[in-house]
Amino acid sequence: MNQKPFPQQVNEYHGKVRDVYYIDNQLLVMIASDRISAFDVILPRPIPFKGQVLNQIAAYMLKATSDICPNWLLDIPAPNVAIGKKCDPFKIEMVVRGNLVGHAWRTYQAGGRILCGVSLPEGMAENDYFPTPIITPSTKASEGHDEDISKEEIIAQGLSSATDWEILEKYALALFARGKEIAAKQGLILVDTKYEFGKIGDTIYLMDEIHTPDSSRYFYAAGFEARQATKEKQKQLSKEFVREWLIENGFMGKEGQTVPTMTDEWIDTISKRYIELYEKVIGAPFKPEPKTDEETYALVCASLKQLGVE
Repeated sequence: MNQKPFPQQVNEYHGKVRDVYYIDNQLLVMIASDRISAFDVILPRPIPFKGQVLNQIAAYMLKATSDICPNWLLDIPAPNVAIGKKCDPFKIEMVVRGNLVGHAWRTYQAGGRILCGVSLPEGMAENDYFPTPIITPSTKASEGHDEDISKEEIIAQGLSSATDWEILEKYALALFARGKEIAAKQGLILVDTKYEFGKIGDTIYLMDEIHTPDSSRYFYAAGFEARQATKEKQKQLSKEFVREWLIENGFMGKEGQTVPTMTDEWIDTISKRYIELYEKVIGAPFKPEPKTDEETYALVCASLKQLGVE
């Protein structure tokens, strides 16, 4: 988004898929773009309405979990924009896994039975439930790939105190349980997800988006057990299908690899999958609300004024 600075803007950051504007070192304006990334690489073409989908699912989920822990969100002035409190972030992602999928499955399939210091049971098949959800943290890299890390390493490296870790762990598991409840009502299984936290003073806040297709993986509950019994691929709603397509076409973000061509049809398919997840998770039809940069800028400025920033 190219525009003049927002009122009292002091800095800005352009990430893989979002643009963040710092307001008076107190607030953040976070714009969810239609960019899409996989294997920590920004893919060459945007996905229509992806930003709106992510932003509105996150807002819904933050409201639905606000009784579990404080969160950063203050307002949603535009379909793809969130304004919230600026926190001092923990440089870790709290990855919670209910099932053996994705990175955990690839580790397991390669013979690994320890992931981020957590022991993985023997005899599991892909997509099986863990006996109880596990937390497998990763470092939050400003550039390049995030790295697996254990609880012990996090505390030893000063990324969190032992006291804060207990709170982070408690919040992450409670949020995951609530996310699974919400998903179950819509005929979905929340398989795995990640949470990010920060502090203002001594208070820990939930930050960023939660339970979206960019941060989470969902399976359809109907037929799950039957598909497991026959070792059939699970029907899922997540960004994993994009990663799988890239792998099939010889791209995993490694040096020397080239992103395969993304056709108009493939872009449309990805957009429809994101909208499908919105409608399944929220339980209501998706209403596209395209806005120009100028309209978005005006709406954000009006919201900031309501929040005392002029």
